[in-house]
Amino acid sequence: MSSSPSSPPPEIALAIARVRPRLGRLGATVLYYPVIGSTNDVACGLAAGGDREGVVVLADEQTAGRGRRGRAWFSPAASGLYVSIVLAPGRARVDPERATLLLTLAAGVALSEAVEATTALRAAIKWPNDLLVGRRKLAGILAEAVTPDGGHGRRELAVVLGYGINVGPMAYPPELSERATSLETELGRPADRAALLAETLAALARRYDDLLEGRFDAILDAWRARAFGAQGVRVSWTTPAGVQSGVTAGIDDRGALLVRTPDRTERIVAGELSWAP
Repeated sequence: MSSSPSSPPPEIALAIARVRPRLGRLGATVLYYPVIGSTNDVACGLAAGGDREGVVVLADEQTAGRGRRGRAWFSPAASGLYVSIVLAPGRARVDPERATLLLTLAAGVALSEAVEATTALRAAIKWPNDLLVGRRKLAGILAEAVTPDGGHGRRELAVVLGYGINVGPMAYPPELSERATSLETELGRPADRAALLAETLAALARRYDDLLEGRFDAILDAWRARAFGAQGVRVSWTTPAGVQSGVTAGIDDRGALLVRTPDRTERIVAGELSWAP
């Protein structure tokens, strides 16, 4: 479901205007939808059409929001932030491939920083793409690569970075009720969605600049300082040879999760992990 974009509500427009000097490459174009199927779908369509770096797509409600591995993202009206941004990490001055690999981790750092700056709540980052409070999920990130029509080579690759943050209390579906939380639930008071949106964009702009300028260690150090379970937690995953397990041992300089097994250290770059309680 998708309609034509409209002007952002006044409180959102004002909040974005206040941080405009901090947005850099982001937010010159902001497309707002009261209701949409998926902000990532719209942003991917824009990215496929050509160079749309920095375009922001946001919605008050998603009817077909999604997370990693095709999972649905619960996106009721006026209860969260549902945002997608077109980025081009392949334009990094130093090691474009590494910049692209670290984009999701950089986004996790930025969102955690924005939540803390806006609400004083410190959310942990769970590899590769979730924000947690305790063990409950507060936010998720979905990065999707798009090759623009007529593009040639890796440097033409765009990445749509989508994120959802649970802001207000929600009537979660039964399968989510024990695993999800919201800012207002954790704070015990209302949260300013417009201010949070603006701060997430500003924090993402700053960390995106770190990527483009090759300041990879700054991102990795900040991620490690906010990480949940990246060291010393037992995880398991399924391979063609069966279920494997080990203990987390941090991340490497390209963002892969390191897991120690009895006979080696595995480097996990993607896939589904089960984390011990």
